[in-house]
Amino acid sequence: MTETANPFARLPSVDSLLAHPDIASLKQCYGHSAVVASLRSSLTELRETLSSQPDLECDLGNLITDCRQRLTIQFKPSLQPVFNLTGTVLHTNLGRALLADEAVEAVLAVLASPCNLEYNLADARRGDRDDHIDGLIRELTGAQAATVVNNNAAAVFLLLNTLAMRKEVIVSRGELIEIGGAFRIPDIMSRAGARLREVGTTNRTHLKDYAEAVGPRTALIMKVHRSNYAIEGFTATVPEGQLAELAHDKGLPFVEDLGSGTLIDLSVHGLPKEPTPQQALAKGTDLVSFSGDKLLGGPQAGILVGSKELIGKLKRNPLKRALRVDKMTLAALEATLKLYRSPELLARQLPTLRLLIRTEEDIRSLAQRILPPMQAALINQAEISIESCRSQIGSGSLPVDRLPSVSLVIKPKGKGGGKALNRLAQAFRDLPIPVVGRLENGALRFDLRCLEDEAAFISQLAMVGHGARQP
Repeated sequence: MTETANPFARLPSVDSLLAHPDIASLKQCYGHSAVVASLRSSLTELRETLSSQPDLECDLGNLITDCRQRLTIQFKPSLQPVFNLTGTVLHTNLGRALLADEAVEAVLAVLASPCNLEYNLADARRGDRDDHIDGLIRELTGAQAATVVNNNAAAVFLLLNTLAMRKEVIVSRGELIEIGGAFRIPDIMSRAGARLREVGTTNRTHLKDYAEAVGPRTALIMKVHRSNYAIEGFTATVPEGQLAELAHDKGLPFVEDLGSGTLIDLSVHGLPKEPTPQQALAKGTDLVSFSGDKLLGGPQAGILVGSKELIGKLKRNPLKRALRVDKMTLAALEATLKLYRSPELLARQLPTLRLLIRTEEDIRSLAQRILPPMQAALINQAEISIESCRSQIGSGSLPVDRLPSVSLVIKPKGKGGGKALNRLAQAFRDLPIPVVGRLENGALRFDLRCLEDEAAFISQLAMVGHGARQP
């Protein structure tokens, strides 16, 4: 069979390719097995092409480039940093709170070596991983004891399963919240083995509603902070102190789920007030749960604080082990909590707070600096303007409160409509550090509140133009 009749004869063997200097460098980076698999995939694809185009030239350089690209894609991390320009500071889909430098350093330290996760260095005995944060949380909240699980939903699940298995939990109808992903308080109760006892109406619940619902099967009275919605108008709720007094008169614990919880008075920084765990405990609440990765500004975690007796019961529940956090979470949480010992420095050290209190003037100055390189990157392709907008805090925190901010508004020129707009948005998401904005009213909008690495953002803008032009 001649070379013309058999185009596959022009293909190099895997062994010959492995001897090539460029392939040898790939083996140093990715390993022999991965490179061989990639070469075989490239050769298989080339054979399929030659079957329909037998006269196609087999270029060795193209084959090596294809192999390199396959390996790059294969080894690219699925989780990668992005620029969050959506206008939502605590964006659940984009990882919520950014960790402070101190927290990042603490995580790296325990990642790189063994650590005393469950080992007491003082007496050489087995320790409790909660010991690393128990004292710090008690110091900051005034609680008798504390424990941590992997998120706040898990915290609520654990307390219900521990204290209310096969018993009733009294909750106001207006507090039966649903959080992201259709995750509802009634569903958590059911799965935890507790029975929901609704009282009051959606907009008004009175103390007598709770009192009349207490019976022999009642395990506890629960209050749920409406952190992701608001009810306005003709409303009535019962203060925590009155509910705690009622519960204690009936010999019951009173628990409160604060959800997005913060440890400081946010109004000091010009933000709306949010209830804090220390305030709840001071009003007589026996057990409080809240998140570590929302307004607290730490890693994903569910924190439970309250009486030593109740925390002890939670820690003895076998589910506690299934819901426990790892050394990285504990390291990040401890470092984050330590920042709260110096509240006057929080605005500088805690990324969440720093982003939330960023001024509109500061963001507008940033927009004016970024506008020229954006226009140069998208010349003849889009019109770009600067507009005032409103950011939201996100992740169910202060849902009706918006923060004055500034956006870059990008509108494609010419024909194409929605397709051109989608191509533009995709071109930004295809950058080395993907840029995620939001599509609204025929434009791609970049709220700049969360953009801090200005240089890195500008440095990759030149790559946008080509991607935005692709059909």
